[in-house]
Amino acid sequence: MLPPRFAPEETALADPATKLEKPKLFKVLLHNDDYTTMEFVVFVLESIFHLKESEAIRIMLSVHTKGVGVAGIYTFEIAETKAGQVTTLARASEFPLLATVEQE
Repeated sequence: MLPPRFAPEETALADPATKLEKPKLFKVLLHNDDYTTMEFVVFVLESIFHLKESEAIRIMLSVHTKGVGVAGIYTFEIAETKAGQVTTLARASEFPLLATVEQE
């Protein structure tokens, strides 16, 4: 008969005093420029950020009128990835659309 791999008294338990922190969140910001079309910004918001058309238009208008708009709020890795996707898509479409990441 084989011995058990772990005896019950050896089972590791989390220290009850250890508290898990929620990950910090980061905003993906889209910045206005004089060349990127409003239609392209809406397309980016729908395709990369998976927003409904009405929400994408609202954010696009914020970018257009205020100079910047929040496309989404994510953990750092996801925010960086989405900002990179925006840049890649914009450059492929010959637009200078700028996406930055900022801690919330």
